Amino acid sequence: MSDETGNDSFDLGNDPFDGEVLDLVVPGSLHDIRIDRVLSMLTGLSRSETSAILSSGGVRLNDKVIVKASTSVEEGQHLVAVLPVPDSGVVEPDSSVAVDVVLDDVDFAVVNKAPGQVVHPGAGQRQGTLVAGLLALYPQMQELSSEGLCDPLRPGIVHRLDKGTSGVLVVAKTPEGYLNLASQLAERVMERTYLGMVEGHVAEARGVVDAPIGRSTRTPTLMAVRADGRAARTGYEVLARIDKPHAMTLLRLQLDTGRTHQIRVHLATIGHPVVNDPRYGHRREKRLVEDRFFLHSTTLAFAHPRSGEWITTSVPLPEDLRPLVPATVEL
Repeated sequence: MSDETGNDSFDLGNDPFDGEVLDLVVPGSLHDIRIDRVLSMLTGLSRSETSAILSSGGVRLNDKVIVKASTSVEEGQHLVAVLPVPDSGVVEPDSSVAVDVVLDDVDFAVVNKAPGQVVHPGAGQRQGTLVAGLLALYPQMQELSSEGLCDPLRPGIVHRLDKGTSGVLVVAKTPEGYLNLASQLAERVMERTYLGMVEGHVAEARGVVDAPIGRSTRTPTLMAVRADGRAARTGYEVLARIDKPHAMTLLRLQLDTGRTHQIRVHLATIGHPVVNDPRYGHRREKRLVEDRFFLHSTTLAFAHPRSGEWITTSVPLPEDLRPLVPATVEL
């Protein structure tokens, strides 16, 4: 995603593949039927809509991208298609959604996102998102969409965290706040620090992963390091190397850019995927729930949109991650 000046240093994941995923083995009843018709039958989308998905590279059969609408499917093939998120207009406020407000200001709010909480409507979840809870608290955020500053499904969202990531993020409440904070993020003024536990022992005490990230050519639902991707840079520092129950390393991570799944992709690329990450690593730590990986946004720092005063907000490591950290490790 780019701001109006063309700076693309921040990314809300707003791309053609940011949607629902159709993933199935082709049954005998669909054998030898054109793939555009199969997609239409399974999803209810029009033939023109399925053709658009095909031409965008969002459909694969047995891990091969299919772009021709006339291609016939065969029984037993693995079909994966990334479908567009339907436009539902606006998000309805929902006061039942818990919102942990860390800092409240006229122009913005810093919140502590719970693990498992989805920031805004999208793939797999339309209701109960953090945005719905925020709108119940701050109805004025809806005006940011009506004024054309934000996607109607993401009013006030300056940046986001993955569902499995917990911790601090800032949301805007006024046009002035949104434009200023988005600019700070794009110009790399905003500082974002994470705690992450990764598989194996990281050898270097500190380092930087500087590798461009783009959509995976093999699996369109994943991101990957690609030569033609967008610039991405993640700094890390070893806080502790842990031997039991297996070799792990606790890292402090600094984001210089904000690509989709950036930390997870970069750490997996250097051979140290985030603990319990099912998409870029594997699940082996039984003390974490299925959709939870060890990644926590611990500190967020930025300049106040009006006064310029430097603001730093931090939240501690949540209770569900603490069992993996030895008591002797100071955070």
